[in-house]
Amino acid sequence: MAKTIMVVDDESDIRESVRTILETNGYSVITAVDGDDCLRKLRSAKPDLILMDVMMPGTPVREVISRIKGTKIAYFTVVRTSDIEKERLLKTPNVVGFIQKPFELEDLLKAVKRLVGKT
Repeated sequence: MAKTIMVVDDESDIRESVRTILETNGYSVITAVDGDDCLRKLRSAKPDLILMDVMMPGTPVREVISRIKGTKIAYFTVVRTSDIEKERLLKTPNVVGFIQKPFELEDLLKAVKRLVGKT
């Protein structure tokens, strides 16, 4: 059975590019335009991993993350995050990693494969 990944990003080109890459590689993909849309979709969907942009309009991402229970989350970030900040964020329940934007296709796939399997 295909693993399901939710891609949460306010940039439609990022959402659709990541969707295409993941679906082409056998993943099932759900997209959301922001944190609030993500929370709405989580009422009926149970993804194996959420890839979430760090900075989006609407409800602050940290608040959205605190409402998500039992699903692994990896941040998409275009901003370089310090090791101290990464360490702090990784202490947040469910947050399992970071994927730097822009990303190489192979790097994205390797990260998703690793994170989906991470407990």
